[in-house]
Amino acid sequence: MKTRITEMLGIKYPIVCGGMMWLGTAELASAVSNAGGLGIITALTQPTPEDLAKEIKRCREMTDKPFAANLTFTPRPKARPYEEYAQVIADSGLKIVETAGNNPEPFVAIFKKAGMKIIHKCTSVRHGLKAEKLGCDAISMDGFECAGHPGEDDTPNFILLPAAASKLKIPMLASGGVGDGRSLVAALALGAEGVNMGTRFMATKEAPMHDNVKQAILAGDERGTALIVRKFRNTSRVYRNAVANKILEVERQEGSTFEDIYELVRGAGNQNVYQTGNIDGGTWSAGMVMGLINDIPTCKELVERMVAEAEEIIEKRLTGMLRR
Repeated sequence: MKTRITEMLGIKYPIVCGGMMWLGTAELASAVSNAGGLGIITALTQPTPEDLAKEIKRCREMTDKPFAANLTFTPRPKARPYEEYAQVIADSGLKIVETAGNNPEPFVAIFKKAGMKIIHKCTSVRHGLKAEKLGCDAISMDGFECAGHPGEDDTPNFILLPAAASKLKIPMLASGGVGDGRSLVAALALGAEGVNMGTRFMATKEAPMHDNVKQAILAGDERGTALIVRKFRNTSRVYRNAVANKILEVERQEGSTFEDIYELVRGAGNQNVYQTGNIDGGTWSAGMVMGLINDIPTCKELVERMVAEAEEIIEKRLTGMLRR
């Protein structure tokens, strides 16, 4: 399967495992890359920039295929040393970086000087155009269906992708609601050059988290998520559990502030869930694509099955619909 994304990134299939906090380690990144997709190490999962350098080196020992690093800029009270993490990524020899969160402009020059391709995550057409203007090489467009932060526009991919494709010149990945070959074909038809998956890769054998969490995803459906922190315009789609329901309860209270929910939403909670398997141990990201997840394959099995499904749909079902 050949698209502008596969050509740009040097990968076999247009399938990317986006950066996921606490889960984007060498194990998962190398498994995705070895399967023919693009695996991504999440920089801020590592406690220090020095640890990130070690993790990148470790991943190189596990795959000889392209992989990337993700650097997410967040408005957290205690900011991480982003410049130091960025410099480690630039000095690592990696050819691809995924950026997300706030405006990547302060770091574009660092990555460009290192000859890197920059994929920036966006949730709107206007942000995609801004990233293109800044010099990013590709966009990962996150629709309303996605896990994590879908933005505040609530635009689903069936509208967002073709709207973006009609204006962007650089290639685009579809993110949110992607879980099988049908999703891949749909994304390509809507103007994307590939897909970026998170929740679907969480439910794989190589994902570095407790099996209880994988089983929860397997048992869930498209209704099993909650949108939290909407009141404070930092919306996040998470698995609907006891903690998420408590946050929603507090948000509905007149006069409630972000400080009232801070301890419930802070990042240590999802790390605890992934490590212990306590589904109600904190908030953790999950997308509506849970409704399409029915097994826990290896990354290789998942990627190859998706591509085979997509090719069959294109070659048989869709071709058969054409008038002769």
